Amino acid sequence: MKKTIKIVLIIIFVLAVSVIILALKPPYGISKTGEVSFGLTFSKYFAQKMDLDWQTAYLSILDELKPRSLRLPVYWPDIEKQSNEYSFGDYDWMVEQARQRQVKLILVIGRRLPRWPECHVPDWASGLNDKSQQSRVLKLIPEIVNRYKGYENVFAWQVENEPFLSFGECPGISGKFLDEEIKLVKSLDSRPVIVTDSGELSLWVFAAKRADIFGTTMYRVVWSDKLNRHFEYPLPPQFFWLKANLVRIFYKQKPIFVCELQAEPWDHRMLYETTVEEQMKSMNLDQFRENIAYAKKVGFREAYLWGAEWWYWMKVKQGDESFWEEAKKVISNSQIPNYNSQ
Repeated sequence: MKKTIKIVLIIIFVLAVSVIILALKPPYGISKTGEVSFGLTFSKYFAQKMDLDWQTAYLSILDELKPRSLRLPVYWPDIEKQSNEYSFGDYDWMVEQARQRQVKLILVIGRRLPRWPECHVPDWASGLNDKSQQSRVLKLIPEIVNRYKGYENVFAWQVENEPFLSFGECPGISGKFLDEEIKLVKSLDSRPVIVTDSGELSLWVFAAKRADIFGTTMYRVVWSDKLNRHFEYPLPPQFFWLKANLVRIFYKQKPIFVCELQAEPWDHRMLYETTVEEQMKSMNLDQFRENIAYAKKVGFREAYLWGAEWWYWMKVKQGDESFWEEAKKVISNSQIPNYNSQ
């Protein structure tokens, strides 16, 4: 009995030491200079929800904030409003405007894309069962990839968004179906495939396994329904190092970046349903700066700020340019990292 207890204690000790070592060891892909390149995400869908002129907002983001890199969700309801009738006008325009300004693009494709309700399905397909919807997604993907693979500023394809996270009004995505999507994309184009996962709530292993480049989210102050209040994650930057090193144990070295760095409020309702006073409880200017500093301490070479539509809304609807100007400072010195040199 004593021998068994001793063996168990030794195992626990070894595991604890291993965790500490993995958490303290800088993972592959950490910026050696301490500099992080900051890009943006733009959602046409969310800009419209915020009652903005989305085209004016998009051009203002490109011309005033001057991002070098942009993540752009290509929403199924925009592309295929009617079954088998594809319309790319809005996305042709956005991709071309980015190309003219030499902005690197990550195009997010599939059914589960950024912004609540996560699954974005056209009205005509909403009544289809899950298997039928998946079949239509596999038909949609070639339309998008073939449309935009000729653009040199399209850097990578993100397939689905946080596919293994149970969040939003969305059926789960099986690894089998995600593999089908990825295989299809790779058969059409040679650019890297990005797969993303939650920074705080997932282990990354299943997503990173499938990715050429892995993307993690990074949120600091969120709303908790269970606590009925805002909650700040008590996680040191080394928490992300630990998970990055765990991924490296199981799979080959892969670039890791922050696909969503929180730079807007997170409340119990949508932002377009809340007051500015409520919004400031989870995102004021001090919190904005703290989140930037936190991402720099983690040190992944690239981070895409989440909230550009909200900063624009604060500027044009609320007369508050502080977030817009702060983001401009953060982005101004950003350079596109070379993932091949990591």
